Amino acid sequence: MAKMPNTMKILLCEDITKLGWLGDVVEVNVGYARNYLLPQGLAKAATKDSIRAIAEEKAKRAEERIEDSKRVEKAAEAVEGAEAVVAAKANEQGHLFGSVTERQIAANLRAQGFKVADEIVKLPEHIKEVGTHAVTLKFADNVTATVNVVVVAEQQENAPEADAG
Repeated sequence: MAKMPNTMKILLCEDITKLGWLGDVVEVNVGYARNYLLPQGLAKAATKDSIRAIAEEKAKRAEERIEDSKRVEKAAEAVEGAEAVVAAKANEQGHLFGSVTERQIAANLRAQGFKVADEIVKLPEHIKEVGTHAVTLKFADNVTATVNVVVVAEQQENAPEADAG
């Protein structure tokens, strides 16, 4: 008795992360293809006709990816070396009461006119100290920029102490 193959070749109808780009012929698990990719319209059976039909769309998408890549590289070059100043509440030793997050850094850079989404700011951990910190912005797998984040203690108004009498 012949054994059924575990994989099949399919033609991608969309760009799928970690699998391939539109128009690529890839080999995937039969269950993944039959239960997800084919019913969702993300792929077709890889036949000569289907490959020929999608060739024009594939070329158009390749151009779009090149344009996107150029835009991303320009955005990274523009922000490289920029400085984001963030004020946060801190004690006398410079320890923050909270922390500076990716969202705050991205918002500060956007306010300066840079095109920076929250998710491209990569902090190993939230910043919890006053001072200057080098922060990496990851625009794409091979496109990064480094900015300096200057955390300063927020100026607090000296509230009068409660009088005893």
